[in-house]
Amino acid sequence: MKPLHITAGTGIHQVDIIALRCGPDLNVCILGGTDPHIGASALGIPRSSLKDANVRSASVSVLTVISHKEDELAREAAHNLASAFGCIASVQAGLHIDNASAEEIHLLWENYETALKELENTLQEVYDKQ
Repeated sequence: MKPLHITAGTGIHQVDIIALRCGPDLNVCILGGTDPHIGASALGIPRSSLKDANVRSASVSVLTVISHKEDELAREAAHNLASAFGCIASVQAGLHIDNASAEEIHLLWENYETALKELENTLQEVYDKQ
């Protein structure tokens, strides 16, 4: 599979997701704002749900760079992808706007959610074809 590139939003609020299948697994970069970087890294590993063994869930481990706040973003993406596709999902995330207002942070988060949903839909089509 070629790398997938998903974009949501425009200008400094744009969020890009680049995803690459590594055999059965996924490696995903979530970047955006004025200074894309790696602020957090999460590894999602699929497992049976603790509430219902017939439902797939995931365990996620997160590493966060000191003073960065992308941990929840990376965790959510790794959990969603590992659960949905039954694969190991490695996610690196870095969104930054200098002196961002609450509204700008909200826009980045909305664009992240839009891009992640589009990635999930695109990957579902890829996995369905197999």
